[in-house]
Amino acid sequence: MLSFSECARQVLGFDLTQKQVRAFQVFSATLLEWNQKVNITAITDLEQIQTKHFLDSLSPIRILKDFGVKGLADIGTGAGFPGIPIKIVLPDVNVTLVESIGKKVDFCREVVAKLDLRGIEVVWGRAEELGQDPNFRESFDVGIARAVAQLDTLAEYLLPLVRLGGRMLAQKGHTAPEEVQIGEHAIRLLGGRINKLVPVTLPGICEDRYIIIIDKISATPQKYPRRIGIPAKRSIRSVGK
Repeated sequence: MLSFSECARQVLGFDLTQKQVRAFQVFSATLLEWNQKVNITAITDLEQIQTKHFLDSLSPIRILKDFGVKGLADIGTGAGFPGIPIKIVLPDVNVTLVESIGKKVDFCREVVAKLDLRGIEVVWGRAEELGQDPNFRESFDVGIARAVAQLDTLAEYLLPLVRLGGRMLAQKGHTAPEEVQIGEHAIRLLGGRINKLVPVTLPGICEDRYIIIIDKISATPQKYPRRIGIPAKRSIRSVGK
């Protein structure tokens, strides 16, 4: 069986430093410790944490490096995925983690403090609020999310935060091709254009995974995102029906 470092090399195309390996060890230990008291994640096996959380979170690294990202927003980060692993491997990227559940915000802040990560902010809030906040709206090179919502709803969360010329990355499972077809209208309306689907292969994981790359080509209309809860209850594709 390959070690975590060997698996990470396959995903990243380069070796983790000793400091980075140690950071992931501290991250996993903290996650397991917290999960004994508070339900932070359903995945509690160390090997599965390394594959289904860490390696999956690292799968966009090559895309991010090629794009030259400087500022990234991770919406619905939960226990810090994918934002904290990305920050560990790409320390020069400024990362904003957004989460609405207080205990998960507290967990992320503890991990950030333990790892002494600089240039990372943990925001307790909702994407709908940040998308209408001038301090955040259209200010990020990349908006990313993992297992948060259907693509058309997710686009309403992410695209208002992405600058013109930036990108939205959606980490998805086997439903990605179907979600692209269903969400294409909403993505166009919100100022995006589908670039491509990138298949993801992870060591030890047989399920289909994809990264959906969406380019931000025009400004998002000011009325989006709508009020808290509305995008999830009534997607743009159903508006007017």
